[in-house]
Amino acid sequence: MPNKKVVVIGAGFAGLSAATHLVHAGYQVTILEKNTTPGGRARKFEAEGFVFDMGPSWYWMPDVFENYFAHFGKKPSDYYDLIRLDPSYTVVFGENEFVEIPADLSQFRALLESMEPGVGPKLDEFLKQAAYKYKVGINDLVYRPSRSLFEFTSPGLLADVVRMDVFQSMAKHVRKFFKDEKIIRLMEFPVIFLGETAENIPALYSLMNYADIVLGTWYPMGGMHEIVKGMVALAEEKGVKIHLGADVSHINVKNGIAKDVTLKNGDKFEADVVIGAADYHHIDSKLLAPDVRNYDEKYWDNRVMAPSSLLFYLGVDKKLDNLTHHCLFFDEQMGPHADAIYKSPRWPERPLFYLSAASKTDPSVAPEGKENLVILIPLAPNLEDGEEIREKYYHMVMDRLEKLTGQEIRSHVIYKRSYAHSDFKADYNAFKGNAYGLANTLLQTAILKPSLKSKKVKNLYYTGQLTVPGPGVPPTIISGHVVSKEVIKENNL
Repeated sequence: MPNKKVVVIGAGFAGLSAATHLVHAGYQVTILEKNTTPGGRARKFEAEGFVFDMGPSWYWMPDVFENYFAHFGKKPSDYYDLIRLDPSYTVVFGENEFVEIPADLSQFRALLESMEPGVGPKLDEFLKQAAYKYKVGINDLVYRPSRSLFEFTSPGLLADVVRMDVFQSMAKHVRKFFKDEKIIRLMEFPVIFLGETAENIPALYSLMNYADIVLGTWYPMGGMHEIVKGMVALAEEKGVKIHLGADVSHINVKNGIAKDVTLKNGDKFEADVVIGAADYHHIDSKLLAPDVRNYDEKYWDNRVMAPSSLLFYLGVDKKLDNLTHHCLFFDEQMGPHADAIYKSPRWPERPLFYLSAASKTDPSVAPEGKENLVILIPLAPNLEDGEEIREKYYHMVMDRLEKLTGQEIRSHVIYKRSYAHSDFKADYNAFKGNAYGLANTLLQTAILKPSLKSKKVKNLYYTGQLTVPGPGVPPTIISGHVVSKEVIKENNL
């Protein structure tokens, strides 16, 4: 029997992962990527000597990357040089309130003791619980395809429900251990990556604190796109064919079977299996005929989306003070403005923002004596954006940045590019212009996420940030592995 043909739509982390696992298992795999470079949201671009990662900038959960490459007898170091950042990042609470988060756990414990005397033993217990959740969550739960409730009904797993804090909010959980407001904000920060406020995220996700505090923050020299380059090199080495600039127009389905995938230029790719690794909503609602879609528009409109973002990519013609590789600006309280980030259809009055200064670590991403900055403002999805509102927020954030760091920056910006909702839609067909997928609320976890398998097309599967296990670089790499196992199980060669 000849090898079965798999067509993967999208060359982001999930698509590359799924493709490589399947070619390794003996399938003929082709990836069709809309953009002219691979990586999805983790693309990069270069301008005037500056190199910018367009999307993800945090390298957490190094064990997930190690496990991925190890599956093929490789190591991350075969493809990129990884260093641990110290400080991991800086949190700015206000003028002269810069808190650098040390990589060393004992130093971190001492830092928290200085903020809240006597808190050390509570931190130890908090991290002990977080470590257990990480062990069960990242090594077990996220690898389940979540197609049936029975996957989660083993006696051992049911007994763990209480220990995993599935039904308690992250906000309540954190406040059981800590009283100092700054420590609380530090502990709640990682759930920003999950697309909701701590009040609406299950305490299961304190596993993110373990990833942050114990496993650490890392950086691949050259930028996050080095991970993509490594995954592409491995995929092609194994035999995956990657077609760039291949914009899909539709999936041809006959009698409940996807027969081929057609590009907008008319080219067709026959398939025994199709995997949608691009935006799930776009594939389901735009590439399929109405009678074979998984979900209707009402279903999608009722999903709680993670935020979108307004990003500024800046090249600065001098070195800057009082910045580290990652900086979180919490000088404005979330308070009543939290909903503006996640749900409210309006732009926030006083936004939080994040700044990446990769040139503080990596001289290759900026010309000598200059800085490479990326500023990210989290925003609600589905907002109208345009040049005027982008400029308003640019100056709003730069006013604060210059004041807090005590230096002039704007007049030294020699390269500037903005990126927001309309760009996410144009480049990634992102539903409502979201940046991170679905929020990881309790009602959008595991079997309550959009299914990784089509209910109406026998050989159509989905992977990536809108299905299991969820948003983020490590989860999407895992998502590709999970869907590949389902394909292999159901389509034995």
